[in-house]
Amino acid sequence: MFSFLDQPHTRINLLTGEKILVSPHRSKRPWQGQVEDAATDERPQYDPKCYLCPGNARADGTMNPDYKDSFVFVNDFSALLEDSTLEKYNEEDLLQAETEKGICKVISFTPRHDLTLPEMDTESIKAVVDLWQREFEELAQKDWIKYIQIFENKGAIMGCSNPHPHGQIWAQSSLPVEIQKESIQLKKYYQEKGKSLLSAYLEVELKKGERIIVDNEHFVALVPFWAAWPYETLVISKRHITNILEFTEDEKMDLAKTLQELTIRYDNIFKTSFPYSAGMHQAPINNGDQPAWHWHMHFYPPLLRSATVKKFMVGYEMLANPQRDITPEYAAEVLRNQSTTHYKQK
Repeated sequence: MFSFLDQPHTRINLLTGEKILVSPHRSKRPWQGQVEDAATDERPQYDPKCYLCPGNARADGTMNPDYKDSFVFVNDFSALLEDSTLEKYNEEDLLQAETEKGICKVISFTPRHDLTLPEMDTESIKAVVDLWQREFEELAQKDWIKYIQIFENKGAIMGCSNPHPHGQIWAQSSLPVEIQKESIQLKKYYQEKGKSLLSAYLEVELKKGERIIVDNEHFVALVPFWAAWPYETLVISKRHITNILEFTEDEKMDLAKTLQELTIRYDNIFKTSFPYSAGMHQAPINNGDQPAWHWHMHFYPPLLRSATVKKFMVGYEMLANPQRDITPEYAAEVLRNQSTTHYKQK
């Protein structure tokens, strides 16, 4: 009889159509790989050398305002530039390239240098959600922008160069690869079934309950059936909305509560500031209606066995497809069993 607990098996990522190999029997093997010292997370409320703290000078000499909640500015070292001209290069249909135009912004979540999302109160997180919504609306007015990616890299392990709590927004002139993949899957299901793929998926998950972490009036946070990273989660709006502009005030507050609870649970697993890359996926813009799209947010944390042992996507994962040892169901159980009070407050 098919067993998720004992047998190696593959699962299909509904949003990309790609496979993930699950090898639950391997979680019993002893670990003799890399172990690192746990990083200390003691920081002052204000750091005079921080580029993001209020009143400080950034790398290009610009002075930050004395902001009181969240603050946004165009990245001083943007990966995309607004003044780029759109051109294409093609040599014998083999060497192909094209210029990409865009705007990259940085959002400081709070003036406090020593906080992260799970340590902020819900009103402060709601202020960040409000800012995400305002920035999306403003950027969407530029008709050459086709996609807006809102994301956060948390922790040095995820390449974050500044510990001050912040995220980013990249708006660009074409669709990123992951959005192209999801568009195919979402549109295919919508055309065949006449409803949102994620609405249907959410119905199944809520009925089963075994991968649910947070369930409130407007949002669900769960470990997806196809999760690749050890404690990967997916936040899905219960209402079928295509982008962040459709959120009501109540939904924005519930999203703030969802993000707070989920990230507190993350920190409590290993009693550390849990690193991750997280970002929302929503409908492309300035390209007609997108009824198949359903707003959702991915969390990709790398920690596996402790605060110092992370999952590496190497070897088979780079050459074949993603693979994991602990099952998504086990990861969900671990997250559900965490307190919703941050470990620093106990």
